[in-house]
Amino acid sequence: MNFLLSIAFVLCWSSGFIGAKLGAGSASAVTILMWRFLPLAVILIGIATVSGTSWRGLAVRDVARQAMIGVLSQSGYLLTVYYAIQLGVSSGTTALIDGVQPLVAGALAGPLLRQYVSRKQWLGLCLGASGVAIVTMADAAAGTGAAWWAYLIPFLGMFSLVAATFLESRSRSRVAPAVSMTVHCATSAVIFTALAVSSGVAKPPAELSFWAAITWLVALSTFGGYGLYWLILRRSGVTKVNTLMFLMAPVTAVWGALMFGEPFGPQTALGLAIGLAAVVVVYYGDISATRVCARDMDTGEASKPAKFGA
Repeated sequence: MNFLLSIAFVLCWSSGFIGAKLGAGSASAVTILMWRFLPLAVILIGIATVSGTSWRGLAVRDVARQAMIGVLSQSGYLLTVYYAIQLGVSSGTTALIDGVQPLVAGALAGPLLRQYVSRKQWLGLCLGASGVAIVTMADAAAGTGAAWWAYLIPFLGMFSLVAATFLESRSRSRVAPAVSMTVHCATSAVIFTALAVSSGVAKPPAELSFWAAITWLVALSTFGGYGLYWLILRRSGVTKVNTLMFLMAPVTAVWGALMFGEPFGPQTALGLAIGLAAVVVVYYGDISATRVCARDMDTGEASKPAKFGA
């Protein structure tokens, strides 16, 4: 996989946790998410209406599948992340909990997708989990004042994103990225608008910081992080795209320390180093596996056995 593409994905995805923290001070989670997706959905639907090329021949079941993926990967995932941060869970800790995702995805990739994880890749996954654990303990020791049950909420989002990842990977028909992005954002816009209106928090605040956070989230998180996630997933498979998730927690912790003064010490630095090592082990442990996976995904043969390594 292109090294620069991976770096861009890590930075853009991590920016979502920072953007959520930026907006949390001026509005509720539902308000932020409504105004993140509503204008974006209107723009994307307008573009789709004018162009229409990528939508030709698209079956209703394909649109329905993409809508379900959007519910899981955007609505469910983001609502839990934003709500946890609103409750006081630090952006770094929220990203840390998401760091468990690669192990869950790696364990399920074999039986569900027949994308088997090699011994080298399991070594990298376990190494990454160790890095996440180190940073988690450092963050927990610092203390954030959030209730204990608030730390369980991001786990729901993590499982929601894993479910969306496998639902997309098991799809036999390939949908253009512009189409999937439009469906996902439109679905999220409907859900979050309904939630905001029903709870009486649809009106956006007048603070400039709120709109700065919205612009940040749309440009970096939605188009950058979310778009690159599905692009890398299709090119390199579940295990490798999820291995990059090990880097989100340390990167977010560094970012949060610089912007918000969140705690960052030697343990966090060690976790970052271990996370980087984990990515190297998984990505470069077996170069041929990358080529096989990319070829199978391009030819629509992802359902056939494609072992990653020995």
